[in-house]
Amino acid sequence: MKKILIIHGPNLNLLGTREPEIYGKMTLREINANLNKYAKEKKISLKIVQSNSEGKIIDLIQKAKGKFDGIIINPAAYTHYSIAIYDTILAVGIPTIEVHLSNIYKREEFRRKSVIAPACVGQICGFGWRSYILGMDALIEVLEKK
Repeated sequence: MKKILIIHGPNLNLLGTREPEIYGKMTLREINANLNKYAKEKKISLKIVQSNSEGKIIDLIQKAKGKFDGIIINPAAYTHYSIAIYDTILAVGIPTIEVHLSNIYKREEFRRKSVIAPACVGQICGFGWRSYILGMDALIEVLEKK
């Protein structure tokens, strides 16, 4: 059974009430329930973590080496400036997919650049909570080819 780590970045714990016109009305708990259900159907083992701390996210990625086959990360605001997360993804060498609920390329200019995407296998954005499902499907395909 493949093991995938899902990391939700800063402020995603506020989903459901935080700018629902951009991020939707679904809470993080509801998203996680959907992800767990889908993973069970796909026979994937998931660990899901949310952190507002860049350092904790880095620690999670480092500790994933040798324990997880792949990572799905929504770095949230860290997307746009965290060279440290970028470096860590490269350092551990675990296939990683970056996801976003909103289409970052239709948002403010500063949100249109991801410094993390070049360290990842790919990026999926703009499909709401389903971005995670699409990311999981893509990651499963990558892992099957490995």
